[in-house]
Amino acid sequence: MDLGILVPVIGVSIPVIALLRTPLRQWLQHKDRRLELEAGMAAEKAAQYAAKTERLEQRVAVLERILTDRGTQLSDEIERLRDRPLN
Repeated sequence: MDLGILVPVIGVSIPVIALLRTPLRQWLQHKDRRLELEAGMAAEKAAQYAAKTERLEQRVAVLERILTDRGTQLSDEIERLRDRPLN
């Protein structure tokens, strides 16, 4: 490559890079901040989903307990009716 063209290219590139450095840094900071906000929102949603899942699991446990308890009572009642003499 010819040194005659290389010197002016480097001479122009240095100020251009210097001028673009600040906007590039600001853009990167903005992008980082945006990612932080999005991560915070995602974490908040995950916490809400976890809380909702916990509530649903508790409700299912209560329903299982009701069904199990009622099933035992119903079984006992059927057995009592079988043991009772017909009139």
